[in-house]
Amino acid sequence: MTKYKIGLISLGCDKNRIDSEIILGNLSGNNEIITDPNKADIIIVNTCGFIESSKEESINTILEMAQYKKGKCKMLIATGCLTQRYSKELQDLVPEIDIMLGVNDYAKMQEHIARFFNNENQNIICECNYSDQIINEGTRILTTKGHVAYLRISEGCDNLCTYCIIPKIRGKYRSRSIDSIVDEAKKLTSIGVKEIILVGQDTSIYGTDIYNENKLHELIRELSKIEKIQWIRVMYSYPEKITEEFIEEMSSNNKVCKYLDMPIQHISNSILKKMNRKSSKELIINNINKIRSKVKEITLRTSIIVGFPGETKEDFNELKEFIREIKFDKLGVFKYSQEEDTPAAKMNDQIEENIKDSRLEELMLIQQEVSREINKNKVGKTYKVIVEGFEKELYHGRNYEMAPEIDGEIIFKCDNILNIGDFTEVLITDASEYDLLGVVNYESCK
Repeated sequence: MTKYKIGLISLGCDKNRIDSEIILGNLSGNNEIITDPNKADIIIVNTCGFIESSKEESINTILEMAQYKKGKCKMLIATGCLTQRYSKELQDLVPEIDIMLGVNDYAKMQEHIARFFNNENQNIICECNYSDQIINEGTRILTTKGHVAYLRISEGCDNLCTYCIIPKIRGKYRSRSIDSIVDEAKKLTSIGVKEIILVGQDTSIYGTDIYNENKLHELIRELSKIEKIQWIRVMYSYPEKITEEFIEEMSSNNKVCKYLDMPIQHISNSILKKMNRKSSKELIINNINKIRSKVKEITLRTSIIVGFPGETKEDFNELKEFIREIKFDKLGVFKYSQEEDTPAAKMNDQIEENIKDSRLEELMLIQQEVSREINKNKVGKTYKVIVEGFEKELYHGRNYEMAPEIDGEIIFKCDNILNIGDFTEVLITDASEYDLLGVVNYESCK
């Protein structure tokens, strides 16, 4: 069998990153995985198709990679959410694509590569099937730093938010079994992973489909029994489904980061209803207060959508006041994207882009002030930090409050030599809106 040099570009979310790592794992046995597209025989683009900006990024990346076919590259493969959603349109738009696969067909990639090279004159190979049964699993080549890995616990979504296309791309909600997740976690720790980040479209309802009850707390308990795991982090938990058992497990389990990503999207009840969110302002506030009262030093992250159809000045003012009062530790703001084939796209009272832009900027300025205030209160505290790199005589890393790539970092001095993936104790000496500065606390390390 011919051995090819393969490069892959992964776009979009952490779930997509996992798919990319599985693709690399499937292909690595018979091929060489490289990072320089100039040297690649085959280039793969794993696309995102969630919102307009991600679609544009995916198309532009495919077109950019297509230019390498003028050189060494013999094959361009497009996969992922964009191809699942727009396979026919992409065939016309980018004829340079040789193979196009949907989100369920990665296991067939090696077979299609062989087919293509056995018949160089054939038209594009396109297989964008869909199944509500398949969950992509398999050996992975990590694209994260070796001490941290994302671990998918479920696929698909049943929430049917009116702005979201994910159920039409990824299908119905389906949980993986506890045994399969624990087995994968053990494999990840055997190659050096110390921090496991649990992801799914909605982690808060894990197990309700296959066990007929919520099992997130039991899953976390089983994962914490793996000796080499030091941190377990939970992302994408919808507020209305967070259980007392999960809160108790987070509070009492020392391996669980006191960190919760809880996307609320808005706080106005009228907007939440139009979004088909199952929560309300009262429920959200009640759950935030409950979590903060029961989990000591909890860090809460959320995401907000501004400019949803019909969002009035009053709705937005209510949202601003809520952000000021609740003081989320971490907050991301996104402009509403009018996605075709979603109920919200057909709603009246679409908001103009310039209004969306100004509202996004207003919220981010409010959050900057909130974050600056929160971070200033951390000066003088000592945190356990995982080392992520070294540059210009300074180390950088994260504490439990920081998920990779989205929550800032801790930049610190240390006279000793530290390795990436090491844990150390850092005394915080200064703070900005998002990052912290510090020095290794040698007294704490004794």
